[in-house]
Amino acid sequence: MKLYSLLLRTLTRTHPHPHNPTLLIPLRTLAFSSAEEAAAERRRRKRRLRIEPPLHALRRDPTTPRPPRDPNAPRLPDTTSSLVGPRLSLHNRIQSLIRAGDLDNASVIARKSVFSHPRPTVFTCNAVVASMHRAKRYEDSIALFDYFFKQSNIVPNVVGYNYLMNVHCDMGNVDAALGVYRHIIENAPFSPSAVSYRHLTKGLVDAGRIGEAMGLLREMLSKGHGADSLVYNNLILGFLELGNLEKANELFDELKERCLVYDGIVSGTFMEWFFKQGKEREAMEAYKYLLSREFRMVPPTCNVLLEILLRYGRKVEAEALFNKMLDDHTPPTVQAVNSDTFNIMVNECFKEGRISEAYEVFKRVGKGLKSKPFMMDVGGSNNIIMRYCEHDMVDDAEKIYLELCGRSLNPDVTTYRTLIDAYFKVGRVDSALEKYIKMVDGGLRVLPHYANRWFSQLIENGKVLECIPILCKMAQKEPKPDVTTYDIVIRGISKQDDVDGVLELLKQMVELGVGIPSTLEQFLNERFSKEGRGAEIDRLLHARPTARLSQTGR
Repeated sequence: MKLYSLLLRTLTRTHPHPHNPTLLIPLRTLAFSSAEEAAAERRRRKRRLRIEPPLHALRRDPTTPRPPRDPNAPRLPDTTSSLVGPRLSLHNRIQSLIRAGDLDNASVIARKSVFSHPRPTVFTCNAVVASMHRAKRYEDSIALFDYFFKQSNIVPNVVGYNYLMNVHCDMGNVDAALGVYRHIIENAPFSPSAVSYRHLTKGLVDAGRIGEAMGLLREMLSKGHGADSLVYNNLILGFLELGNLEKANELFDELKERCLVYDGIVSGTFMEWFFKQGKEREAMEAYKYLLSREFRMVPPTCNVLLEILLRYGRKVEAEALFNKMLDDHTPPTVQAVNSDTFNIMVNECFKEGRISEAYEVFKRVGKGLKSKPFMMDVGGSNNIIMRYCEHDMVDDAEKIYLELCGRSLNPDVTTYRTLIDAYFKVGRVDSALEKYIKMVDGGLRVLPHYANRWFSQLIENGKVLECIPILCKMAQKEPKPDVTTYDIVIRGISKQDDVDGVLELLKQMVELGVGIPSTLEQFLNERFSKEGRGAEIDRLLHARPTARLSQTGR
């Protein structure tokens, strides 16, 4: 009895119940068969708390005053969490215009949104700036950067600065790019990235200032950045072009010491230089050395090697590399190929006249036990469609189009443009009209340049009345059709004495606020006055200001 009381007092003192000291709380360890299981459960709970913290940890105590914001603290750029809701819708709308090639309207909408709600995020601004750079509209790219990030008080991120440096380097203004780099170091709340050094070293090498590029490489390493393979590649290429193979090899050895795994594009640079020098044996030795390292190379690297091998007639090695990439493709673990890989091989088939083999290459899959077929995207399908259309093989192009739609992928602007132009070229107007209707029904943007050309061709081939519903559907989307497009269609309809169709389109122009040129007014008055319908046209034209005000008032 005394022993039992002693044991009870000991356990109660260790784990008493808060309200009834005589009631024991069972020990946590008794729920597990071993100490290892108990430790595993504790680790699981800690891990869960790190991923999903309790709500009380996320709430700020309302009684605790919020610390005042430091007015001298640098403003930070938007994070990805800001790209939601209306701002995401605006971003997607502008991106759709960029993909359609309508850069002018994309920039107009982005600039106007700065003064409205929602304002564009830094990601939207970067997309517009980058699209102008890709189109080689460098002055526009710089002007947009200044407008968004200097005049409109949007905080740029390092990606935006990188685009600006790249633009200056492509224009040959390396000093301006270096000025942007120094501005980041002195003022930005972040450091330059590896991409910053890639642009700057390439710009300096292209400008013949390889000594400064070497200094920038040392500065990158001294600031704690890793040894970036592509920065080294820029300098290696520069020394090779100067004929200094010894210095290029020295940099390559330094890269191999700093990086156990480096980008294979460096070996591709050596290969191409040796090929240009007529040293095929040395070029292939560089390639075999790269393969012996057994790196798991990303598709862009392998694509560069494929292009080099094909460019210099090494088709057997290129075919072997292509097959190896297909065998290694085991998504989601390893993404060994992309659509550009297939584009390279398909284009080579067309280049050599092996057109019948192009489709087999396009559909090729790996033979490895674990390899999986690549799910071709719209861009890869567009490439082979364009190649077929270049050879007037529109039926084969149509087959690829149907396969694309069958995979629940939406053909884009490039798909329809290519097919419509090809159908007009071979005289299949009905097929072109069908694709034009599908393009507009899909809500895709039709640039005025293409709309004017296609409407003109439809009118020339007697498809005037079919133009009206297409133009009306185009007017339901932003941005609205161009005034020249309306002019072409209205003149075509008027030649068919279709006054009702003319009035419908004129009324649409008035409602949309599209200016009616004086040349069109004069043409319509002369055309329909002879038939006694000129008063209707004149009444609608003179009602233009009132209609526009009422439209604005709504």
